Amino acid sequence: MIYDKRHIHSLEDNDMARILIVDDSPSQLYGMQKVIEKMGHEVLTATNGEEGVQVAKEQLPDLILMDVVMPELNGYQATRKISKDERTSHIPVIMVTTKGLLTDKVWGMRQGAKEYLVKPVADKDLIAAINANLDG
Repeated sequence: MIYDKRHIHSLEDNDMARILIVDDSPSQLYGMQKVIEKMGHEVLTATNGEEGVQVAKEQLPDLILMDVVMPELNGYQATRKISKDERTSHIPVIMVTTKGLLTDKVWGMRQGAKEYLVKPVADKDLIAAINANLDG
């Protein structure tokens, strides 16, 4: 079996990933943080898109959960910046938002999101999306 660097890294860290949550709602941040911590992962947080881009560049998380409607820089703009920057383009972004129209989802995917979840998201769906995007 061939192991890539990311796989070896995750084995050394007992499969613990660093996940950045970007959301301006304290209650949403708290809810997602609790789910991720129960999964055994480390959580980083940002409360707007601009801060999210900055944290992504500085901390290089393994995965990003991105809200759309936020001050400063919205989630679409932040996702585009992250996916177009060579330092962060490898980081999968999952959009987690109340914007549930098909056009919203298509736009989010065009900005570089790997997955698009509509709030409220069931814990099992969030866990499945996180696991799918960390594994591949």
